[in-house]
Amino acid sequence: MTEAPATIRSAISQDADGIARIFIESAEYHARLDPDRYSVPAMDAISARYREARRHPPGLVGAAVTLVAELSGEIVGFIDVRLQQSPDPMHRKMTYCYVVEIAVSQRHQNQGIGRQLLRAAEDWGRQQGATLASLEYLATNTRASMFYQNMGYHPAAITTIKRL
Repeated sequence: MTEAPATIRSAISQDADGIARIFIESAEYHARLDPDRYSVPAMDAISARYREARRHPPGLVGAAVTLVAELSGEIVGFIDVRLQQSPDPMHRKMTYCYVVEIAVSQRHQNQGIGRQLLRAAEDWGRQQGATLASLEYLATNTRASMFYQNMGYHPAAITTIKRL
């Protein structure tokens, strides 16, 4: 794998269309893996969500960030992260750097962009006082599973679902 030297920076409203394009690619991929749970949202709705800074819940000012990966002026990937704590009183009190979304454009995958984004998100979390990084991925997404394992992530909990 040749690592492309991307610029990783905080997203600005002008990045919204580039982020939305990659988000839709990711949604299409996930909808193919699990069409019962995933759908492809409208491009303009996702673009507006990022343009208008509605990608994180209200009240998380400073506790959430969207980072983008840029190559030659083009947005080629993004990651949404936020700080959170477990509501479970059995869990130790600690702050997690929770990865909400991460996606890299299909034509830039396997070039180290996701690795750079995830490392930057972890660095951001560390700077904010997070002790652990956490994320979720679709169990049938073997590509993501291998990527996260290679990045040092391991299963800590299992989420199960059942159709009602």
